[in-house]
Amino acid sequence: MKFILSSYFLLILFLGPASAQQLSTVGNGWAGNSVNAVVFRKNAVASFKGYQYIAYYDQDKNVVLGKRKNGHPDWVTQKTQYTGAAEDAHRSISLIVDGDGFLHISWDHHGTALKYAKSVAPGSLKLSDQLRMTGQKEKNVTYPEFYTLANGDLLFLYRDGSSGNGNLMLNRYSVKTKTWTNVQDGFIDGEGKRNAYPQMAIDQKGVIHISWVWRESADVSSNHDMSYARSADGGQTWQKSTGESYVLPITLATAECAVKIPQQSELINQTSMYADASGNPFIASYWREAGEPVPQYHVIYKTGKDWQVLNLGFRKTAFSLSGVGTKSIPVSRPQIIAWQQPKEGTAIALLFRDQERNEKITVAVNRNLKKNNWVLKDLSEEGVGAWEPNYDTELWKHKGVLSVYVQKVVQVDLEGKAEIKPTPVQVLEYKF
Repeated sequence: MKFILSSYFLLILFLGPASAQQLSTVGNGWAGNSVNAVVFRKNAVASFKGYQYIAYYDQDKNVVLGKRKNGHPDWVTQKTQYTGAAEDAHRSISLIVDGDGFLHISWDHHGTALKYAKSVAPGSLKLSDQLRMTGQKEKNVTYPEFYTLANGDLLFLYRDGSSGNGNLMLNRYSVKTKTWTNVQDGFIDGEGKRNAYPQMAIDQKGVIHISWVWRESADVSSNHDMSYARSADGGQTWQKSTGESYVLPITLATAECAVKIPQQSELINQTSMYADASGNPFIASYWREAGEPVPQYHVIYKTGKDWQVLNLGFRKTAFSLSGVGTKSIPVSRPQIIAWQQPKEGTAIALLFRDQERNEKITVAVNRNLKKNNWVLKDLSEEGVGAWEPNYDTELWKHKGVLSVYVQKVVQVDLEGKAEIKPTPVQVLEYKF
């Protein structure tokens, strides 16, 4: 494994909002915690054939859906028949659109029975009654995530079990049969001792990439190591980055370790990953390196033989991760994207917020992967509180437009709730 930790170059631009961006307002949303603005929503915003969809909890904890033509400032919203326990920041809403144009959503989970519905017609904001998927292991669901496949089918990833003792489940929806089937039951197994906190991405060839940290207990400080697997057949079989096949389930002993990171390193869980047009995986996270007091953002990637790590290195403020539940943390978990440029080659960008930058939405761009040169730019004039980035993966994939869910929210430590008024739900669009 090769670590790129030598001196880095950093340029900070104090420019305010970029000229190549637009901001639209959808409505007002619940802001008493970060449930509407957590990084593991897959997705908060999703596009399909010229239309964009959004979901959020309003002040009365109703699930609200919205729709607009891509790039248009005006949204149509619909308060659905469903509510959620929004005071728990785990219970986020995830949505996606299948290849036939039906909207699918899942919401209100923290070790609870599956809540899932789909639109009654393509393009509609009216939802069906609650539906089951496979009917198997749907009583203890947390972290629902949707992903699209090239043929219009969907994948649904979730945790069955609890923090420190859970397994990953993977289902597939067929647009042809309109049914869900189970693809994997506990394919990454904590063996009753730990659980995996994943992030997943699907590249343009349909290969599924998944990476994860292991957690030994409910205490976030027990996070350690970054592991990796990929599947070229829709999740049926899995391989290491070397092509070596896994024997399922994957365990701590058998998992490919992309980066060894000890416990007590302020390593965060559930961040993001991306796979470029060549199928190269990129993972974003933050942790504190041995002997260093300050957690830094890192990019883990593999474009050749070895895993490599970039340390962005610009942060100055120390903090500690320990304890259970949703934490009030001075930085957000990052989102990562990558793209190809004619001359410089691979470019990467991280989207985040940091108290050091007055909690503004910030993008860090490195336009040459072979160098560790980062340019930081603030995309918002005001701070966004405990917001974490969540973007429209489909719009980025097909149009190269970064379309981001934006809402100023508060997160009180240990699942606390702030008594504040609802705040505007907005979508920020930015072109590099």
